[in-house]
Amino acid sequence: MRISRETLNTIVAQNNKQRFGFDETGTLIRANQGHSTNVELEFESLTPPDTLYHGTATKFLPSILETGLQRMKRHHVHLSSDLETAAKVGVRHGKLAMLEVDTKAMFEAGFVFYRSENNVWLVDFVPVEFISQK
Repeated sequence: MRISRETLNTIVAQNNKQRFGFDETGTLIRANQGHSTNVELEFESLTPPDTLYHGTATKFLPSILETGLQRMKRHHVHLSSDLETAAKVGVRHGKLAMLEVDTKAMFEAGFVFYRSENNVWLVDFVPVEFISQK
């Protein structure tokens, strides 16, 4: 099935989570964060804010507090710059647990951060020592 350019423009513009974008040529559509697909995302590393947030379900807390935040089947761990966005993500999985990540300390320790086009902060892994419950 062929999809018109107009339909693609609508999908990119109206997706409520801004999951999709066009490449720099405007001819290819892609996922903004890559998720589980093996693609080259071409993100530029950036200095993160001092603190970022991760919303999750309470059922996942024991594992997170033992092993840290893992990217699982995604390209990166997803972090939010505001509590509201992190909460929206977390409640999708059950009773909300809010985590605060000391990204300033992580950055100073050499961790590399990226920000997707839809303002999701990305990092490969968040060790336990940088995580606190909010």
